[in-house]
Amino acid sequence: MSVRELVVLGTASQVPTRHRNHNGYLLRWDAEGILFDPGEGTQRQMLRAGVAAHDLNRICVTHFHGDHSLGLAGVIQRINLDQVPHEVTAHYPRSGQRFFDRLRYATAYRETVRLTEAPVAADGTLATTPSYTLEARKLSHPVESYGYRLIEPDGRRMLPDRLAAHGIKGPDVGRIQREGRLGDVTLEEVSEVRRGQRFAFVMDTRLCDGVHALAEGCDLLVIESTFLDEDVELAEDHGHLTAGQAAAAARDAGVRHLVLTHFSQRYSDPDEFERQARAAGFEGELTVAHDLQRVPVPKRT
Repeated sequence: MSVRELVVLGTASQVPTRHRNHNGYLLRWDAEGILFDPGEGTQRQMLRAGVAAHDLNRICVTHFHGDHSLGLAGVIQRINLDQVPHEVTAHYPRSGQRFFDRLRYATAYRETVRLTEAPVAADGTLATTPSYTLEARKLSHPVESYGYRLIEPDGRRMLPDRLAAHGIKGPDVGRIQREGRLGDVTLEEVSEVRRGQRFAFVMDTRLCDGVHALAEGCDLLVIESTFLDEDVELAEDHGHLTAGQAAAAARDAGVRHLVLTHFSQRYSDPDEFERQARAAGFEGELTVAHDLQRVPVPKRT
């Protein structure tokens, strides 16, 4: 059975706290696992969350600030130590190649796994598989940063009343799905488009075109909300979003489930992030993330 869920490994910005680890997020998407922004301590958080190195197929780094990338060294070495049997692909800003190289070879270890480097240099498609297309969009931060988006291909939803009207039942239903036609009846006549699921990961950034493009029509949007709205000037100066800004972007994009994360240590009441997100007019499902939480990708009906 396929599983599509977000496993939250860490939710702190800049420095970890007693209750929040540095960033780290695993997206389980059917048989694949995509690790986003492994900050310091990610390897231990994976253990606590029941995530193994064998679960990883891709690593996506938004930018090379330490809270989003210092865990790379440990994760890459663990992939090799455990002799993961499949290829692992790493995406990261090409401008940070020197940082990736330093982290990949931070200490001596034995390389046993094929780790493919696929750096990002511009907006566009990074990979296409049978179950998703992975895209990147540039964000606005003091260092080059990219957000990521997964799009499942559209499918078809069979319509029982139309099938019955054409006398199609039993094995013939599967046949028309596979072949696109059964006699004079086409698949389009007995089905409708079922839009694929969409997921986006947006970390350190000001509001910009990339934020809106990544969020558009998402079923699950994971987005930073480092600051509360009263500190909007700080957010702008440091290249971050407030809770209200993140929620307004999600509202305008028609997001179904919004996950706020990457919280400044200056705030002691996480409920205030939810209050400000609701005040911004977001009416969908809302999660103020905490470490080791699991969030399912909303299913399409």
